[in-house]
Amino acid sequence: MGIDGVLAKARSGSRIDAHDLQLLFDSSRLIEIAQAARERRESMHPEPEASFIIDRNINYTNVCVYRCRFCAFYRPERHPESYLLSFEQIAEKVEETIAAGGTGILLQGGVHPGLKLEDYASLLRQLKAHFPSIHLHAFSAPEIWYVAKAERRPIEEVLSALIDAGLDSIPGGGAEILEDQTRIRISSRAKAPTAVWLDIHRKAHQLGLRTTATMMFGVGESTEARIEHILGIRSLQDEMGGFTAFIPWTFQEKDTALEGLFEVSGGVDYLKTLAISRLALDNIEHVQGSWVTQGPKMGQVSLFFGADDLGSIMLEENVVAAAGTSYSMSRDQMVRMIEGTGLRARQRRSLYDPM
Repeated sequence: MGIDGVLAKARSGSRIDAHDLQLLFDSSRLIEIAQAARERRESMHPEPEASFIIDRNINYTNVCVYRCRFCAFYRPERHPESYLLSFEQIAEKVEETIAAGGTGILLQGGVHPGLKLEDYASLLRQLKAHFPSIHLHAFSAPEIWYVAKAERRPIEEVLSALIDAGLDSIPGGGAEILEDQTRIRISSRAKAPTAVWLDIHRKAHQLGLRTTATMMFGVGESTEARIEHILGIRSLQDEMGGFTAFIPWTFQEKDTALEGLFEVSGGVDYLKTLAISRLALDNIEHVQGSWVTQGPKMGQVSLFFGADDLGSIMLEENVVAAAGTSYSMSRDQMVRMIEGTGLRARQRRSLYDPM
């Protein structure tokens, strides 16, 4: 089957396989791929709208044991620029979020060697006690994996303790590329490998938690690695159905150990990968456009390449900003950006239910 057959297959709603995905990645027919992705999005979301959320990404520490080569944010423990936010500092940020109309916080950080499970649980309990209405979307798979290893506890036990303390859902951070050759090259052998990342999300789904799936690409990986990542996510969604959304974004190289080592992804690669993701992930309801890494104008264009959501207005973001990319937006600007494409803007909550 050639590219025409693959596009026809995708338009019909039939599932495309690894060979089909490789043909799409190899093709230069970007506009036709985009049209197919847009048709898939419209079949899944017939209402002419795109959603967004008001929340805040609180990076509670920049201390991290993994020291990934793609990251400009982390600092070693006792580095003069290292920090660990107190509850009072985090609470102040949550208060500001609620005052701005926010409904949730994304709480994640570096993997701090001094933090124990009880520290994480205590923080969640305090936040729920002070802000019972706020959605706590917190702690990525590498954070959970490190605590489980350090305290020699099963993953299920760690997750259950966090749920009991108030955890509402888990972000997809730490996925990068779910193909171990690439993961080892850009991060750390000790960091949660592909099978572990997927299993933590599987166990979270088994316990009733919803999670997001992400992909950071453009780190010199092959398209085969991207395909393995996408199909791994799709397979787990077939099994468990717990992913709310897929969020692909591009690596930002400034001030990282990988800066200048390869050609990073540009707009065409981003849009093609976004569109292919929408076509491949027929069992994940939402695909998010990344204006945070691509800028507002490309965020608009992403809505024509299969995205149905533009994520947060980003009251705060530190990880991408540390790598030299910093965009901000008000609620009104987000609404105008979406409505400029001819779609209605719809504010949502963390699990994609409407306001």
